[in-house]
Amino acid sequence: MSLAAKEAVGAAFSAAAMRHAQARTWEATERIAALIRPGMRESEAIAASKEMLAACGMDRIWHPVLIRFGANTLLTFGERPETDPVLGDDDIYFIDIGIVWQGHEGDCGMTRATGQDADMRRCVADVKRLHDVVQQHWREARVSGQALYRFAQEQARAMGWVLNMGMKGHRVSDFPHAIYKAGKLADLDDTPSAGLWILEIQIAHPTRPFGAFHEDLLE
Repeated sequence: MSLAAKEAVGAAFSAAAMRHAQARTWEATERIAALIRPGMRESEAIAASKEMLAACGMDRIWHPVLIRFGANTLLTFGERPETDPVLGDDDIYFIDIGIVWQGHEGDCGMTRATGQDADMRRCVADVKRLHDVVQQHWREARVSGQALYRFAQEQARAMGWVLNMGMKGHRVSDFPHAIYKAGKLADLDDTPSAGLWILEIQIAHPTRPFGAFHEDLLE
């Protein structure tokens, strides 16, 4: 499939609407983070998030609300948790939501720590920093998706983390992007265009059972 086919959009597509959807999705993500507190079960956080999203004026949810606590932060999007952990006072969690606003797909993911654990707080900071470094590399070098994730893996290792190569990034567009069957960003052998792909970064601690996740629009 050609890059043009992988990056196809619908007649209603608007780059401005994509940026609006992403901004509104980030707002919703922050509102979800404000709901999450130690003592909650993971399932309770997801239920509260869905209730909040239902009242926020979105068109619809386009992918399941994903919230991971503790060791579940090591799981990829497609892996189902076997436990329903309670968030601790010194813990880590991430949020991943995909919402449609005005017919366009927003997709955001971020990580927070609840306490003062130094490794967890560094993990939270570094996953965002790594995401920014990788995005800047794409802006400057205009590399392929494959090369971009090789760079991400090298940078994660240099920072002392393990990059989860199972989280590969993906297309977004006016809803639904899935009809274009574009595949994953990390598998793309062309240079991705701005405003059409989500850069996903998930890292793991090399010895402790937790990780962090950050995703945003590549632009």
